[in-house]
Amino acid sequence: QVQLVESGGGLVQAGGSLRLSCVASGRFFSPNTMGWYQQAPGKQREMVALITAGGRTNYADSSKARFTISRDNAKNTVYLQMNSLKPEDTAVYYCRYLTYGNYWGQGTQVTVSS
Repeated sequence: QVQLVESGGGLVQAGGSLRLSCVASGRFFSPNTMGWYQQAPGKQREMVALITAGGRTNYADSSKARFTISRDNAKNTVYLQMNSLKPEDTAVYYCRYLTYGNYWGQGTQVTVSS
C-alpha cells in the first residue's frame, strides 16, 4: 500500500505561482511513475504531468509551457511548480503513484482568481 498526501494548494491571482507537493509513504515498487492530475468541477480528471523514477517527464499540452514536475526520490516527494496561473487552472489537483498498483491522494484545491 502507498499513501499520498498533497499540499501547497490555495487561492492565487491570475499570473501568480504555486508549488504543489506530494509525499508518498508505504511500500514502494519499481518501476514507478508519479504524476499530477487536475479535476475541475463537472469535468473528468485529466493528466497534467508525469515523471518516472528516472526523471523522464511527460506533460499535457496545456501545462507544458507553464508547469514543471520534479521529484526527490530520497524524500519520496513529487512537486508541481505552476507559473503564470490562469483562472482555467482552477481545479482539485491529485497526486498519483502508478506501479503494479494505482494510488491516488486526496487532492488539493487550487483556485485562480481573475
